[in-house]
Amino acid sequence: MDFLALKSGSDVRGVAVGEDANLTPEVVQALGSAFVVFLSRRKGLPCEKLTVALGRDSRVSGPALLDATAEGIAGMGAAAQDFGMCTTPSMYMATVMDGFRPDGTVMLTASHHPWKLNGMKFFTAEGGLGFKELTEVLTIAQALPASGGIRGKIERKPFLPHYADSLKRLVIDGVNPDVTQPLLGLHVVVDAGNGAGGFYAELLQSLGAWIDGSQFLEPDGHFPNHVPNPENEEAMASLASAVLRVGADMGVIFDADCDRAAVVDRQGREINRNRLIALISAILLENDPGATIVTDSVTSSGLAEFIQEWGGVHYRYKRGYRNVIDEAIRLNEAGIDCPLAIETSGHAALRDNHFLDDGMYLVTLLIIKAMQLKQQGRELGSLLDGLKEPVESIEIRLPLTTANFALTGKQLIEQVMDYATRQSGWRIAPDNREGVRIGFDLNGGLNNGWFLLRLSVHDPVMPLNVESDVPGGVKTILSQLAGALKHAQGVEVAPLTDALGR
Repeated sequence: MDFLALKSGSDVRGVAVGEDANLTPEVVQALGSAFVVFLSRRKGLPCEKLTVALGRDSRVSGPALLDATAEGIAGMGAAAQDFGMCTTPSMYMATVMDGFRPDGTVMLTASHHPWKLNGMKFFTAEGGLGFKELTEVLTIAQALPASGGIRGKIERKPFLPHYADSLKRLVIDGVNPDVTQPLLGLHVVVDAGNGAGGFYAELLQSLGAWIDGSQFLEPDGHFPNHVPNPENEEAMASLASAVLRVGADMGVIFDADCDRAAVVDRQGREINRNRLIALISAILLENDPGATIVTDSVTSSGLAEFIQEWGGVHYRYKRGYRNVIDEAIRLNEAGIDCPLAIETSGHAALRDNHFLDDGMYLVTLLIIKAMQLKQQGRELGSLLDGLKEPVESIEIRLPLTTANFALTGKQLIEQVMDYATRQSGWRIAPDNREGVRIGFDLNGGLNNGWFLLRLSVHDPVMPLNVESDVPGGVKTILSQLAGALKHAQGVEVAPLTDALGR
């Protein structure tokens, strides 16, 4: 078994159901054992002195894989705590919450991906394992040492109610510490997508909110109603329809393990991607003017202007939620005030919450603000007034065809960068930190179009994002870029050509 083939960024991911399954009970058992060895080496403690907690989302493969992982942990002599169904953020919070504080935790989830897939995320009190640390765990699993013959215990220990209580306290303190139901009068529709987040509706109800219209709260590992993904058009449309049908103040939606989220406002307007970044940025910048907001590289020019108008600094960085989080942590350590790291996919990590990408924490802050604004006769969506959005946008994925696709992608970026320096009207973005981002002045305007060409975090693909503030601008940019790629080797440009023909 090639354990390194299961690596997907800083997570483990594989097929868990069917004849082609590669994330089997035997595999996760070995990975559970390997994580114990990893922790033992890091902490300088014998395996039998360690405790590791486990949780899972609603996937059909979850119970069996959790049991197998627990067996792997106990087989190395460590104690295994079975938290049952949980959210990914709650598994980290257990490492720092009084009464728990295991040495490490494991979450079994594949986020928004199809139900046949599953995966593993590993945490310590320092946060989620990074790319290098995960490689170390996988390498240990590849050549797993024999156990010492001491078997640890496995116990069930529900944790989710404790995590929910921490969110309730956040709301009470944020709205009115003198009452137990501070959300009376607020109507929120919750869409859990049949993932692990259905309990959030009951949490809001206990705080006084009206949750009529909430949907898909029951866990169902086949995700029968829609993909649990805040970026999915069908999922967002379903939530918007529910909000409009019952006349709610807002709606919230989570992915299967609740580390990502999005909302819709009273008018059913989707607030995800750039809008979500703008909304939470505005809330934070009200109390922290001048702060730096770290985002991934595909955010729009309008968002950058919006953050600046709110008194903040927009700092674009690489795609990948671990990348933006790690960069925000680095900036803070360098003395730069940076309260937020957020990716357009909905991963949002706040400094006040251990820089943990926690969709429920994010949504809870938005609900607190929505309640405060309602008491003033305003709506949450009003904070987005002034956000300029592109007239046109498109994402095209250009497949790389060489075995060493990473090298090919790097060479292609260098080729386009060199081409840009020789073209009138091509302006290399000053905050270009991933791939190549080029700005354009279209139809006599100024800085009203751009493209970003980069290498995918995981796949042999070059994603190409293009935005324009004027009609027809996307095709103008694509036609110019086609000239730069005319003689490119190792990349399929047919998707770009197809887009020009539409």
